[in-house]
Amino acid sequence: MEVVWAQHPITAQDVAGQLADTGWTLATVKTLLSRLAAKGALATAEDGRRYLYSPIVDRGAIAAGESRRLVDRLFGGRPAPLVAHLAERGELSPDDIAELEALIRELKS
Repeated sequence: MEVVWAQHPITAQDVAGQLADTGWTLATVKTLLSRLAAKGALATAEDGRRYLYSPIVDRGAIAAGESRRLVDRLFGGRPAPLVAHLAERGELSPDDIAELEALIRELKS
């Protein structure tokens, strides 16, 4: 989806080209794109013998839903343990910490 959100409409060949370092074959990319289209995440348009893919779903909406599911599934619905987990593993940069502090100040005001 990241590739399609960044550049659309886009062909399966172009998506596969941008994902070449993942080792995914063109057939795998085509299967994934058709599944995403069947689920209503992508629109398709015929362009000769190929299809052009465009996003239907908003990136922000997907991110919100996925992050909520992650927090619910792994952290009992509480975001604080997720942040604590990231902090304990040293995965928060000084910039991340500053952003979190600013967000907390904003939420408190």
